[in-house]
Amino acid sequence: MKLRISALALTAALAGQSAAAQTEIEFWHAFTGRLGELVAEQVETFNASQDEYTVTASHKGNYSETLNAGIAAFRAGEQPDILMVFEVGTATMMAAEGAVKPVYEVMADAGAEFDPDAYIGAVKGYYTDTEGNMLSLPFNSSTPVLWVNEDALEAAGIDRDVDLSTWEQVGEVLTTLKESGHDCPLTTAWQSWIHLENLSAYHDVPFATQENGFAGLDTELALNGPVQVKHIETMGQWAQDGKFIYAGRRNEGGANFRAGECALFTESSAGYAGISSEAEFDFAVRPLPYWSDAEGAPQNTIIGGASLWVMEGQSDAEYEGVAAFLNFLSSPEIQAKWHQDTGYLPITEAAAELTREQGFYDENPGTDIAVIQMTSKAPTANSKGLRLGSFDQIRGIIDEELEAVWSGDKSAQEALDSAKTRGDQLLRRFEQANR
Repeated sequence: MKLRISALALTAALAGQSAAAQTEIEFWHAFTGRLGELVAEQVETFNASQDEYTVTASHKGNYSETLNAGIAAFRAGEQPDILMVFEVGTATMMAAEGAVKPVYEVMADAGAEFDPDAYIGAVKGYYTDTEGNMLSLPFNSSTPVLWVNEDALEAAGIDRDVDLSTWEQVGEVLTTLKESGHDCPLTTAWQSWIHLENLSAYHDVPFATQENGFAGLDTELALNGPVQVKHIETMGQWAQDGKFIYAGRRNEGGANFRAGECALFTESSAGYAGISSEAEFDFAVRPLPYWSDAEGAPQNTIIGGASLWVMEGQSDAEYEGVAAFLNFLSSPEIQAKWHQDTGYLPITEAAAELTREQGFYDENPGTDIAVIQMTSKAPTANSKGLRLGSFDQIRGIIDEELEAVWSGDKSAQEALDSAKTRGDQLLRRFEQANR
């Protein structure tokens, strides 16, 4: 009996030592709801797959709040191992000397297998330096599409398969919807990202000089050109006519669309996670519309979402765990499941191919539109992305100016000219601080 007790005690002690020996990896992210649940599932799967590391995931607020929390934590010497940062914060993180350990260094130091060329070019390029070194790991990359409530179209006497390729055609459909008594023909999420940043890339016109900031800090906004003014002017008129209903700066309009209140919705491809689980109507996803009279359109849209930055000041064991976790997230099986569950882009060619082989695109028509829209044309200097300092604050300025258009207080030209002037002031301050 004594021998049995001793053996049990020894087993318990060894188990305790094993558990204590596990290296903890802190991961701060910005996801709640269905996306938060899926992140938790990824973490649980990784933790169960090995016994050397334990990843602890913590929600730190929305994208802006998570970035600010990470900056504050670093200043206090309490930074996490991994910080999710939305694409708008890329230039800020690149300029944060001493705060970040580039992913390519993390992988090399850990001796981990890592092939940057495995990642889709349009995604990888956003997070690499001028030498092609990957600074952060693409995680949740999306691009905007047009979501359609097919039941709402049918109720207004519109063919479910109506062509919505161009904004001109969208305008005709909005008129029919409004005349039929529909209260919300069109709404949007992320108005700056979709209707100025992606609009510019999709029509191959600059959003900013210096290759949208990729070629230097001495960049200036160019968001007040003819294509942008025409689009915002048109949407402003739609707002006055009750054809476009503005719901908020982030994704407040998503609840209206998922509830069946709005017929058309411009939103991230990652809207799939919520729409597929909540919508009680037939829906479809279409490519983002373009203006037919714009030369070179459609080009390609650009990504939104976030990447994972590794913070400085951690132990070698933690960095080895970080490398293992990042490789796990990029594996074809995990990445394909994430893509299929969420609507985010598959960040690797292997994940896209596996998704196709599994028949997901055949069973869910339209779910490959975001991938096609991003990759059918090679990106140009105007369509490879944006890398601007203080961009989160600049987006706040743009939001203010667009709201003035929607309310009828400013013309599109006045608002975009003002956004350029105010935004350029922030760019100059960022340039001076990071020379």
